[in-house]
Amino acid sequence: MNKVRHFKSLLDINKNEFIRIIKRSIEFKQESHDNILNNSLQNKTMAMIFKKNSTRTRVAFETAMVTLGGHAIFLSSDTTQITRGEDLSDTAKVLSGMVDIVMIRTHNHSEVEELASNSSVPIINGLTEKYHPCQLLADMQTYYEERGSIEGKTVAWIGDGCNMCNSYINAAKILNFKLKIATPSGFEPDHKTLMLAKDNVELCDLPGQAVEDSDLVTTDVWTSMGDESESEKRKQLFKGYQINQNLFDKAKADAIFLHCLPAHRGEEVDADVIDGPRSRVWQQAHNRLFTSKALIEFLLNESK
Repeated sequence: MNKVRHFKSLLDINKNEFIRIIKRSIEFKQESHDNILNNSLQNKTMAMIFKKNSTRTRVAFETAMVTLGGHAIFLSSDTTQITRGEDLSDTAKVLSGMVDIVMIRTHNHSEVEELASNSSVPIINGLTEKYHPCQLLADMQTYYEERGSIEGKTVAWIGDGCNMCNSYINAAKILNFKLKIATPSGFEPDHKTLMLAKDNVELCDLPGQAVEDSDLVTTDVWTSMGDESESEKRKQLFKGYQINQNLFDKAKADAIFLHCLPAHRGEEVDADVIDGPRSRVWQQAHNRLFTSKALIEFLLNESK
């Protein structure tokens, strides 16, 4: 048996594999459009551990398994032995003998690392405070569908240097695009992640500087899950970082807008932008299903 492949962050795949997953996602999308039945995951089971709430991640992975002939088990941390203090290493060893693949959405990235270190089946990071790699697969598929290869293009990230920003940094390194980041002081992305991609990333003092001549403009909510107590403070600090039409107009004329959702119109993005003609957020959200299919298939095939 080959070494088990995990997906803890985008750095677990290389450029060729990244593009392979995107292309396979597009194939799955076409199959769905053509009503082609694909049972490539028949008799396969995924355990989905949720310590954080979810809409897109849960529906995407559960639907991916079911429509490919497999089965997905939803495990809320509140209804498992994790709540009673069972070590994640023990949970990993137990689940490895019962299911074919595990996805976890949790607060601490160290928990993904612990699961992966003790699992004999692939572990997928469905979101942590540090990274959200599954979302980047969908974002890159969306850009690829709309504009072709992102290599050599310019992406603007505006707002909080959160898990999404960190994953965009990883993507910039792997796919070789330029990422310009504008965040309020004190909300910069993870320093270690930044250093690994320093040739592809530029920190900008002002949002306009980051958006100027960009091919893709993107953002996330100002207050991520777990930071709710800072919500009012962040609204004040992030006031100048809203992607409104004036800011978006600094990008290239054919630039697209993406947002991982959920969105707060009137905060990080103006309704005119997210609901405007160059927004691709619904396509991006729907692509979560197809990238989930491609990722699961990839990890299971590579771990045979």
